[in-house]
Amino acid sequence: MSELKSREIVPVPSSRALSLSPEQVNWVEIGEDAAGQRIDNFLLRVCRGVPKSHVYRILRSGEVRVNRSRCSAERRLEKGDVVRVPPMRIAQRQEAGPRAAPLPDDTLPILYEDRDLLVVDKPAGLACHGGSGIAFGLIERLRASRPGEPFLELAHRLDRDTSGAIVICKSRRALVRLQRQMREGGVEKHYRALVKGDWQNERQHVKLPLFKYVTREGERRVRVDEEKGVPAHSIFTLLRRYGPVSYLDVELLTGRTHQIRVHAAASGFPLVGDDKYGDFDFNRSVEKGSLGVPFRRMFLHAARLSFEHPVTREPLLIEAPLPVACRNLLDTLDEQRKKAL
Repeated sequence: MSELKSREIVPVPSSRALSLSPEQVNWVEIGEDAAGQRIDNFLLRVCRGVPKSHVYRILRSGEVRVNRSRCSAERRLEKGDVVRVPPMRIAQRQEAGPRAAPLPDDTLPILYEDRDLLVVDKPAGLACHGGSGIAFGLIERLRASRPGEPFLELAHRLDRDTSGAIVICKSRRALVRLQRQMREGGVEKHYRALVKGDWQNERQHVKLPLFKYVTREGERRVRVDEEKGVPAHSIFTLLRRYGPVSYLDVELLTGRTHQIRVHAAASGFPLVGDDKYGDFDFNRSVEKGSLGVPFRRMFLHAARLSFEHPVTREPLLIEAPLPVACRNLLDTLDEQRKKAL
């Protein structure tokens, strides 16, 4: 307590970064603009220039505290919380380093935009943010493309190899309210997936707890774990059978990392093209055209979002069309099915 009393408490401004001392412990009071944000995302925002790995290291070690208590990376901040941030030196010559390149106009088709929200159709292969060997992701390059926007933050994330609708908030008010909706189940998310195998049930609920871990090589993975896992719920609905593969709609009732991929694989139907949890021999054959046309990506697409606008309260329905490669594969499979009848 004496340490807290001896330091000046810094209120969080609405800007993306905060001026913190690299020489001593900083005490930061959370205001409305940062309320509702996860502590890891908050630190990554206010400690620009500090490596992501270091931010997670100080969280694990307990050097970061909220109201004098240790916290996990998933801890949600509340207005009035006081965060202890240890001294951290920002990488030298940050301004002289490489900067994110603006995105070409045709890279991110806009599905919806107003003063508070921007919804784009993310292509497969584009990471949502930098880190893990990727210098810049969608959000960094989007900020470079829109230098006049004072606030751009991801409301949620998609895996690098997943395409489809993703929401970026243009105000802290919209971000906090929309993320609250997501936590409370107010956002309906539907994906399209192609899986290996002949899916049998017309509609199937998969409730398998998921546990995140890191491999010896330092890669993030997720597995089903009844003891350590957190609850996860997916609803798989059969759209079409093609014999060796099946086309499904997947509704997420929770938003865990790699949830659809792990739930599908654990059910015996791995996603086509999944390089982490899929059937690797099958994927190689698909790349060479075993399904009728060469296909070289993971077939998982965020097709539809339905939610209440976090500011205006109007109902929104956002739809992202299937990418050309996915559409071509389904057209080929449909033709093969017609010929077989």
